[in-house]
Amino acid sequence: MAFIGALISSFAPIFLILSPLTSYTDQILSINRTRTSAGFSLDIPFIMLTASILKIFYWPGARYDVALLIQAIMMVAVQIVLLKVALNNRPPWRGEGPFKGMDQGRPFNFWRWKSQRLYWEYLLGLTLTLLVLHTLLRPTSSSVYTQAIGYVGLAIEATLPLPQIFANQRAQSCKGFRVSVLANWLLGDAMKMGFFFMSESGKVPWAFKLCGIFQACCDAGLGLQWWTYGDGQEDRGRKGGMEKP
Repeated sequence: MAFIGALISSFAPIFLILSPLTSYTDQILSINRTRTSAGFSLDIPFIMLTASILKIFYWPGARYDVALLIQAIMMVAVQIVLLKVALNNRPPWRGEGPFKGMDQGRPFNFWRWKSQRLYWEYLLGLTLTLLVLHTLLRPTSSSVYTQAIGYVGLAIEATLPLPQIFANQRAQSCKGFRVSVLANWLLGDAMKMGFFFMSESGKVPWAFKLCGIFQACCDAGLGLQWWTYGDGQEDRGRKGGMEKP
């Protein structure tokens, strides 16, 4: 048991730092190659960018493990690229794919804007707001502000699989969502759980642990969807008996 703990402590930080690249590079290349982001939930970049920016600002007060901070910085860089590629190749407005009907019920069509400029303005506004709050409140490990942004950021990240789960459920298919992303999410969950619970006391705040457990359960549900629907089952279903001979 001690050997396993030492192994995880040695390799988990490296895996966590590289996980943004290993998880999303294939998705970026796939969207760029096929010239469409249909089947990929645009809420994934929103969740990861918002959560990662909050986690970066959480660090000065919480002083959690540096590997997790570097991971958050890497995630911001990778998700900016993913967002840009997804926006450049998104399906026609109100057309088919994950954007169909998704603008309904969102105040101001949040994160379903036609103009790309609004997405970047949101990210800039969030960052500047947190900079101002940090300057005024001077966060410490015991401050309510530090704990609040930590739990909010990690809670947002924990919901990461939900938009993709809903998109898959509506389409009854996982087409467009790369299995490489799912595999990296599941492997990442295993590494994170080991790292979180085998690290020395105080190195990883409980906010990371609680939100990690929830996200692992959601990722398992996404894996079950992939097992049930597969990639492109919707197309196979139409060919199987819904069409006239």
